[in-house]
Amino acid sequence: MNQIQLGQSELRVTPICLGTMTFGEQVDEATAHAILDRSLERGVNFLDTAEMYSVPARAETYGHTETILGNWFAKRPGAREKIVLASKVAGPARGMNWVRNGSTDLTGAEIIGACNDSLKRLQTDVIDLYQIHWPARHVPAFGNVYFDPEKDLPVAPIHEQLDAMATLVKAGKIRAIGLSNETPYGVHEFVRLAEQHGLPRVATVQNPYCLINRTVENGLDETMYRLGVSLLAYSPLGFGLLTGKYDASGTTGPDAPANARIGRYESVRKQRWGRHEALVAARRYNALAREHGLTPTQLALAFCYTKWQVASTIIGVTTVAQLDEDLDAWGTTLSPEVLAAVDAIRWEIRDPAL
Repeated sequence: MNQIQLGQSELRVTPICLGTMTFGEQVDEATAHAILDRSLERGVNFLDTAEMYSVPARAETYGHTETILGNWFAKRPGAREKIVLASKVAGPARGMNWVRNGSTDLTGAEIIGACNDSLKRLQTDVIDLYQIHWPARHVPAFGNVYFDPEKDLPVAPIHEQLDAMATLVKAGKIRAIGLSNETPYGVHEFVRLAEQHGLPRVATVQNPYCLINRTVENGLDETMYRLGVSLLAYSPLGFGLLTGKYDASGTTGPDAPANARIGRYESVRKQRWGRHEALVAARRYNALAREHGLTPTQLALAFCYTKWQVASTIIGVTTVAQLDEDLDAWGTTLSPEVLAAVDAIRWEIRDPAL
């Protein structure tokens, strides 16, 4: 895998990134360290985490994923220097009262405090890519579809957040900044204010992108292309729907496979991935894969791995075997016939997991 540049930053990463949100919930520390060892052995140099992980978010596991990574760095001398490390500061608490005492904002002071806490858990002096996990302002995300002006309450301005990021960059605590779950407006505004005031320029946006959620292609892709901002695609397997594991049961509810993440957590099922329409669409794509001699995982990952919109695809796994399967899908090519069939399904079903 050739390394690619993230936005206009100096960061160069592999086009596959290991996401770690399962570490500390589904994945114990020993298994997590084995996955990290294998990922590094196979050449992946990009790790993504967040202060609120593991998922589903709970007070008992808040910050556990960063702690697991920090322990791995401490036990593997030299590993930190080989890794581009990304983490995220949570946006407004969204009911998580254990995050900044339930703050409904994300101020500059909160960004700086959260970064310092993450650095301690990660046992490192610098986070290479520090991202805002979701906007402070009201935006449709996590299964919400429509922007509602009545919910747009006063919050810390973007300029204040950029000032805080600049403080962290000058202190040597972060190298580049990014956004997540962001809109075209948000990306434009962050870049505009950064250029106008000489503040850190957004390098990346981490948004969902997969066969059952291609909303990035509804305008955000042009925004990022023209502004020189890189897409980090998360949930390329649609929270497991695009692996085929739910096809036989036909449900993401309690009757789903016992080892399946979405089947275990009611909060997740209430969001985009738990919609019946999302599973219906996923089963269509999974069947298409099998018709062409591919596994559902190969089709879903190859779709992301080969799209011009995607700089790096974030994969999340619970075992070393899953990691190897996802990495082995690199290099899979999709024929024009398969790509045409993918677009035909999307034209019919659109984006049920938006």
